[in-house]
Amino acid sequence: MSSLDQYPRSTLIKLVEMYAKNWLAHDGCWFLAAEETYGTETAMELDGLAWKRFAVSEAKRIMKTFSIPRNGGLTALAEAFQYRLYAVLNAQRIEWKNGHTLIFKMQDCRVQKTRKAKNLADFPCKSVGIIEFTEFARTVDHRIRTECIACPPDKAEGFYCAWAFSLDLP
Repeated sequence: MSSLDQYPRSTLIKLVEMYAKNWLAHDGCWFLAAEETYGTETAMELDGLAWKRFAVSEAKRIMKTFSIPRNGGLTALAEAFQYRLYAVLNAQRIEWKNGHTLIFKMQDCRVQKTRKAKNLADFPCKSVGIIEFTEFARTVDHRIRTECIACPPDKAEGFYCAWAFSLDLP
C-alpha cells in the first residue's frame, strides 16, 4: 500500500473527489441492481435500511476523525456536515434560523443533475433522506430533531433538498 504522504496536495484533492464519485456510483449501481432484482418498492426499503446503517457509521467516523464532540449540538452537526462524502460533490449551504435551528440546503445534487441530463425524473429520495438525515443528526447529538423542508419528489426553488434541525432541550 502506498503512502499518501508522497502525493502533492493537488493529487490528494483529485483522489478525494474520485473516491467520492466512485462511492456515489457504487451506491447507484447497488440501487439499480436491487431495483432490477426486487422491484422499486423493495429496493427503496433496502436503500433506507442501508442508509440507516451508513449514516450512523459515517457520523461516528467523522466525529472520531475530526474530534467533534458527541452531543455537541447543532454546531457539531454543522461541522460534521462539511466532512460527509457527498460534501465534496454537491454544493451545500447551512443557514441559521433564530439561533435554535440549522437549515441545511443541498443547492447542487450530482444524482439529480445526472438524472436531469439523461431526461429522467428526479429520484424520489425523500423517504430515504428522512432516514439518512435523521440518523446522521441523531448520532451527532441524540437531542437533534430533523424535519424535511423539501426533497424530491417535492418541488423546490433554488435547491434540491432542504432540512431543518433543531435541538430538543430539557
